[in-house]
Amino acid sequence: MRLAPVLAVITIVSGVALGAQAPPPAAPVDVLQLAQLKDFTAHRVSSNNPDLDSNDDSLRPIPGQTVVLADLTGPGMVTHIWLTVAANEYAWPRLLRLRVYYDGSSTPSVDAPIGDFFGVGHGLERPLSSLLVRDSSSGRSRNSYWPMPFRQRCKITVTNEGRRRVSNLYYQVDWQKMPSLPAGTGYFHARYRQALPAAMGKPLEILNVKGRGHYVGTVFSVVQVGAGWFGEGDDFFYVDGKKKADIEGTGTEDYFNDAWSFRVTEGPYTGVTIADGTGTGARMSAYRWHAVDPIPFTTSLRFDIEHAGWTYAADGSVRSAFEERPDLFSTVAFWYQDGIARDQPEPPYGSARLPMGNAQQIEVENLLADVKASGGKPTVQRDVFWSKDLLVFEAAGAGSRIDVPLDVPEDGTYEVIAQMGLSPDYGIYNILLDGKPTGESAELEHEPGANTGSAAAGIDSYYLETYVGEDRLLGWPTLTKGRHTVSFVCTGKNALSSNYLLGLDTLVLARVATAEHPGLNTASPTDRADEVRRIGGRGATADLKALTGALGASDDGVREAGAWSLTQMGPAAGPAVPALVKAMEDSSPGVRGLAALALRDVEPGASAPALQALTAHLSDPDENVRMMTAQAIARQGPRAKSAIPALIALAQKPDQHPHVLRSVADALGLIGPDAREALPALRELWKIPRVRWAADLAIKRIETPSR
Repeated sequence: MRLAPVLAVITIVSGVALGAQAPPPAAPVDVLQLAQLKDFTAHRVSSNNPDLDSNDDSLRPIPGQTVVLADLTGPGMVTHIWLTVAANEYAWPRLLRLRVYYDGSSTPSVDAPIGDFFGVGHGLERPLSSLLVRDSSSGRSRNSYWPMPFRQRCKITVTNEGRRRVSNLYYQVDWQKMPSLPAGTGYFHARYRQALPAAMGKPLEILNVKGRGHYVGTVFSVVQVGAGWFGEGDDFFYVDGKKKADIEGTGTEDYFNDAWSFRVTEGPYTGVTIADGTGTGARMSAYRWHAVDPIPFTTSLRFDIEHAGWTYAADGSVRSAFEERPDLFSTVAFWYQDGIARDQPEPPYGSARLPMGNAQQIEVENLLADVKASGGKPTVQRDVFWSKDLLVFEAAGAGSRIDVPLDVPEDGTYEVIAQMGLSPDYGIYNILLDGKPTGESAELEHEPGANTGSAAAGIDSYYLETYVGEDRLLGWPTLTKGRHTVSFVCTGKNALSSNYLLGLDTLVLARVATAEHPGLNTASPTDRADEVRRIGGRGATADLKALTGALGASDDGVREAGAWSLTQMGPAAGPAVPALVKAMEDSSPGVRGLAALALRDVEPGASAPALQALTAHLSDPDENVRMMTAQAIARQGPRAKSAIPALIALAQKPDQHPHVLRSVADALGLIGPDAREALPALRELWKIPRVRWAADLAIKRIETPSR
């Protein structure tokens, strides 16, 4: 067939086709191709609400939930993925897991945390502008332009592997439906791996794959466990089983086309999004797209990089200029290949991907009684930015100060982060820890170009809009067990700001890994939990007996894995309804929420015996369970009319989260005319701006059944 013009352009740019490589173009896009007529049709799937009168266009996955962004029928090619997320869990970009499955395979070809896939590691949000990935709006708007061709089917999912509900997940997936794919078109792959810490005595392995294809990109992140410079390690590509590398590098920053350490920069093919310095705890994240220099292989490819660099003695003298270091590494490899790679290691689950794995997220608004202030008044503002509450300091001006307590559980070296707000009326603040400027350290800065400075220099919190989520690294102090104080001292304001306010969301305290104790991550789940999740990954063909048995395990992680796996079976989980009803009484809210989700996705009517249990859990102490229970009742439609009194009671209960109230409104609306007694409660919900669309639709469905 004639090669589709757009695919021809992308083939040249990023090496999709497995045939002979054309010379790289002078520009990323041949503009003359834009004039040629196309033989594909353009499509999009998105989180847009089917009710066009509603602006409620996002998903809200609870802990453990997997949501399907797209399930496409080919032949075709995904050309663009856009998503943005509002979440209030620390490091959530590392906790949300993106997977892409082709042609009905139960093995994902893309399996990586959202943050790392979109070029930024460590669960942070940073801007990035490159040819194939662009993260704008302070890193909050993520765009992938990697071409993802498929022959029969493409399914894209996101799983919330954190411990908090995602407030909003918005997405768009743009794709092309084609008559067929050109011969020699490969499948796009991306796989996350980590070594926390890197194993001594052997290099860091980024990819080891069998098959025919070509390598097209790397995202590389590191946390230093000791002072010095980690990046003297060379990169090696071993093609088709050769003992000697076909491609050998000269240093880590050299592979990423930088020099003399790292500093934050961006470009079409390479860039550095994070560069904290070279002290203990310092983080770095970089990307390299082989868009014009793909690395082909016909039978196999292994990509290694050494983890060696400068090390220092306790007195600051150089111990070695090239010594192996046990730093903490995480990577994503990007490649195309003929067929689906089924030989890749599965990424660790959830918080096991966090380098320290022990971060304590302290909601400072709950510490109002212990806060001390001078020259201003501390208050709490609720739901300032998509479910984020703030401790707000109404400062009178320069010199105003607020002291926030920080309780440290044991002696040690810690990473301290302040998650702060930005707003048009916020001021400039210096930050002190126990009265001293943060970021001060006795350690030498061994590669000055890598240092981005510290929060001690003053934080200008002025911004054109109110935004909560800026993570400010305060440093890696050595702290004793007990109470410490983080102080914010106003030094003035931006000329454009209308006031001197400060907004503080959370303080994050994480024990830092060191060269002596690099393996601090204790969040790894049990092997049994991983095994149960792999069973669930088979979907409708999963071993139902094994999964219902997992619901009775003593380990919370195993029970949650069993409940999640049953959510992947859809109607095939029907025989597990009795076990799921029993799981609704589990001590873990994660298990209860996932059990309700599994009951929701059993065909309407099949879970009717569970309606009584679901109705009882409309008063569950956990709001995720209440929300998901209401959604499960909604799926029953008119069959759920016995739940109307409980739904009305929940709608009228004070201080319910809008997400819960939306689900309640949905359930009442889908019950239909039998829920007429709920109209007064729904009209009260209509008065709440973030619930209005759901309440309005519910009222219409009750009053006009055909809607």
